[in-house]
Amino acid sequence: MHCLLVAATAAEIHPFTEHLAQTDKLTHVELDLDILITGVGSMATTFHLTRYLAHKQPDIVIQAGVAGSFDPDTQPGSVFLVQKDCLADLGVQEKEGFQSVLDMGFAGPNDAPYTRGLLVNPYKELMKRTRLKKVKGITVNEITTSKRRIAEYIDKYDPLLESMEGAALHYVCLQQAVPFIQLRAVSNRVGERNKKKWNLPLAIENLNKELVRLLESL
Repeated sequence: MHCLLVAATAAEIHPFTEHLAQTDKLTHVELDLDILITGVGSMATTFHLTRYLAHKQPDIVIQAGVAGSFDPDTQPGSVFLVQKDCLADLGVQEKEGFQSVLDMGFAGPNDAPYTRGLLVNPYKELMKRTRLKKVKGITVNEITTSKRRIAEYIDKYDPLLESMEGAALHYVCLQQAVPFIQLRAVSNRVGERNKKKWNLPLAIENLNKELVRLLESL
């Protein structure tokens, strides 16, 4: 199996790459693995992933990274599979609220690769293999700090997670018909800028445990 592992930063998958250098289990399962570090943001992710797919066709693309949670009861370190995603801040802020490009009619909610306005992962059997809870995420260019914007996103999309790259993965892989999954570990609550309350080390640790388990079971 040819697998592409995608991450925005090397730090997010550093424990996995260290494990990879010390184990032979992935050799035993005959996994051909490439790693692609795209840089932060949907634009960088789209560019590097599209360029990769122009030359190689993996059997599966796995994106792994950290995320913020909209749910105050979700504990740092929790790991989820993002089934649905969208570019939440692509549009215009009007007096009545935020209008997306779909709201403004520049694209239809079911125009490929969208399904009811969302970028939905259709690979059900692959998602089952993660044994993780499937959730909805949103992707933004600017990390959300405004209480008003947080309320708008919750009202409009009802997401659990926020990242800066997820929708780019979904968009590119849906367009290219490449099976994919997006794994996210919670490092903080959306809107919380006091980094003393963040737990990046725990999020990265748990994310990589799930990544190792998943890849060794493929």
